[in-house]
Amino acid sequence: MIRRIHPEPRLDRPRPEGVLPLAGSAHVWWHPGALPAADAARLAAPKPILPGLPGDRPLVMGILNTTPDSFSDGGTLSGLEDALARARAMVAAGADILDIGGESTRPGAAEVPVDEEIARTAPLIRALRAEGIATPVSIDTRKARVAAAAIEAGADIINDVSALTWDPDLARVTAEAGVPICLMHAQGTPQTMQADPRYDDVLVEVYDWLAARMDHAVAQGIAPERLISDPGIGFGKTLRHNLTLLQGLALFHSLGAPILLGASRKRFIGTISGVDVAADRLAGSLAVALHAAGQGAQILRVHDVSETIQALALWRALASED
Repeated sequence: MIRRIHPEPRLDRPRPEGVLPLAGSAHVWWHPGALPAADAARLAAPKPILPGLPGDRPLVMGILNTTPDSFSDGGTLSGLEDALARARAMVAAGADILDIGGESTRPGAAEVPVDEEIARTAPLIRALRAEGIATPVSIDTRKARVAAAAIEAGADIINDVSALTWDPDLARVTAEAGVPICLMHAQGTPQTMQADPRYDDVLVEVYDWLAARMDHAVAQGIAPERLISDPGIGFGKTLRHNLTLLQGLALFHSLGAPILLGASRKRFIGTISGVDVAADRLAGSLAVALHAAGQGAQILRVHDVSETIQALALWRALASED
């Protein structure tokens, strides 16, 4: 088990002597104090995702759901051309990664047959590549066959909300393809996860669970530098659990993997802000995204790409010494 070290992220300027960047960030720093040099180096080191993607700022991952029942944007795309148009718009807005999914994992969602999930995702990825769109693509799936079809079509990353607990063969597919994989924490399944989730210490328990899943992934042949962690906001968590994880997000840097944060438009934002309609939760989503950036998160998974990029540009300018 990886030792838990919880750095205190800072943004204020000027930086004092003896501080280090947090996970290679150009903007977020922390003070190692009396930490052993090896531990300090592990927390300060950049966590590259893919060649060509910047490692000193948060990356924006645009959500592209080809599902009829996703909690926020389900059913808004009527076919391949609509999906391609949405993807083009996200790329034009500056998305660093496109996250394409064919199965909703919202609370209460039903499982989608493998062949249907492939039909919803692989042709879209293939069409993007045929158009010459080189933006990295993440396939949001729990299933080995779906991931394999997506990789064959041109996907670069696997985003598994089950952290290799749903389909044992997904580890083999990932290892053989040599692609990064995001392991997300969830308590229960989409059908059960919001039925009274409980933790004694949600921050520590989610951390330890992800550490164990990372150990499992490495034991299955996945290179440790290919792993990405996600605390799973909204997946088997109450409002208080979500806030605790966000407040303590910097702890997950101790895992040694990039942090992906997906909180865009989620229910807890609506509960706090009083906004019932998920698509109207832009302001709250931006607030959470900027908080995650200040904790050193490397990937922000969002619905509103253009607005998030604009907010991050101002955040970077305010956190810069130049």
